[in-house]
Amino acid sequence: MPADYNGRWEMVSNENFEDIMKALDIDFATRKIASHLHQTKVIIQNGDKFETKTVSTFRTYEVNFTVGEEFEEQTKGLDNRKVNTLVTWDGDKLVCVQKGEKENRGWKHWIEGDLLHQEITVLDKVCRQVFKKAQ
Repeated sequence: MPADYNGRWEMVSNENFEDIMKALDIDFATRKIASHLHQTKVIIQNGDKFETKTVSTFRTYEVNFTVGEEFEEQTKGLDNRKVNTLVTWDGDKLVCVQKGEKENRGWKHWIEGDLLHQEITVLDKVCRQVFKKAQ
């Protein structure tokens, strides 16, 4: 049985997010605002079906997916590009590959205790975010 990602997760750290935004060609003003935001992830998981929201005071980004089923995603929460997205399981980790204009684009999620880890990659840049499960 895969890990249970259900819950509300509050950001506790956000390392190298600006590098990811630069790699995605996000403008200076937006990068400055976004790099100071506190994000909350809300995840509803039913087996391999996920409904996810990343919420901040600046914007909310929603993406719903079924593990193992490729879909077209409009990344309006970040750089507003169309990518073909596929999320798969690697043990208890969720691994996402996004094919589009930018190479080596995607993310990984995994849980350790009450912490949700997210590693975002674009080109040769890596951002590491950690979220704590809200009570």
